[in-house]
Formats: sequence, C-alpha cells, structure tokens
Amino acid sequence: MIRVLIADDQGMVRTGFTVFLSAQPDIQVVGEAGDGREAVRRAAELAPDVVLMDVRMPVMNGLEATRELLSGGGRQPKVLILTTFDLDDYVYEALRAGASGFLLKDASAAQLAEAVRVVAAGDALLAPQVTRRLIHEFARLGVPRPAAAGRRLAELTERETEVLTLVAQALSNQEIAGKLFVAEQTVKTHVGRVLMKLGLRDRAQAIVWAYENGLVRPGE
Repeated sequence: MIRVLIADDQGMVRTGFTVFLSAQPDIQVVGEAGDGREAVRRAAELAPDVVLMDVRMPVMNGLEATRELLSGGGRQPKVLILTTFDLDDYVYEALRAGASGFLLKDASAAQLAEAVRVVAAGDALLAPQVTRRLIHEFARLGVPRPAAAGRRLAELTERETEVLTLVAQALSNQEIAGKLFVAEQTVKTHVGRVLMKLGLRDRAQAIVWAYENGLVRPGE
C-alpha cells in the first residue's frame, strides 16, 4: 500500500482527494494537514510514502514545508506539489526543495491516483511545460559546474552518464530504451545506479543535478 498524506488549507479539497484516493486498492490516505507546519508534524508522526502538498497555505507554505520535510535524515516521503496557479514563480524552487513533481488540482481521479503511483515509484512527474520552465531558469542563472560535481560525475560509467543526460531531458525509461536500443529494465537499472552514486532521491533531483552541474545545458 502507498501511504499518502494530504496537505491543503481547503477542507473540501482534502475531502475530495481522500475520497478519490481511498477508492484505489493500492493507496491508503493516512492523514490530512491544513497548513505546512502541520504537514511537517503529521509526516513525522505518520511516515507517509507520498505527501500531496499545496503551495499556498497559512503558517508555513508548501515550499517551506517541502524543504523542511526533505532536509533531514532518515526516511523521507516523496512530495507531489498541488497547484491551481501558473508554475513560473516556484517550479525551480520546488524542485530545488526536493519535490518529485507537480499536479494541477483539477486533475481527474485517475490522473491523481497515477501521479501518486509515479512519484512513489521514484519517478519524476514533470510535464513538458514544467521541464521547459526549469531549463529556462537554469539558462537565466547560468550555473557553472562545481569541481566536486565533476568528481562525482567521474564515478559514473559512460552508459550511466548517457542515461542521466537523457533523464535530464525528461525522457521516460521507455523512450531512453528506444534511443539506446536496450531493454527498458536495463535503463531502470542504470537510473537506479546513477541515483545511488550521486546520492539523489529520484529522477526530479537527477534533472536538477544534471542542469545545475553543467552535464546538460539549456538548448541541448
């Protein structure tokens, strides 16, 4: 079972999501929170696998709560950002904070359930427009590659580096397998090794790492 915590300041939204997700045989809603501070506290108590996190909440907003949730050691949940707003203002900061993806609040019940499954499995839920905005932000910042990143990148095999480059372009395992003419399971194994060697949580972090450290540059 995938254990889910829902953090949103609107009670009707929490109730709706709970009804949707509780109908799934592989998902269990273990709790709710009405603000970011409560979300952090409830996550510590309930140890969910996935936190559905609204951005604009009182007391502590969703970005601050995500940062706090994922900054400590030990077992950490995956965070799926919920939004009804344009993403430009916070897509970069949310991914930097450790979020695994974004979901619009008007998503269907099927999309909501699938999004939870995707991030619980360690994949990034990044729509193409989100990835484009992220790339634009890196282009604007012009982040240079630190020397430490070069040393960590050297730990990857040539194939692992190739896979990471394609992951950073937001390709799925199936699409990467097609480009490299290998089995999808082989790609999954390479992705797992990349995450382990670089100390990354999931594909969303891998995308951020690749751009921040110059492995992939905007426009490539």
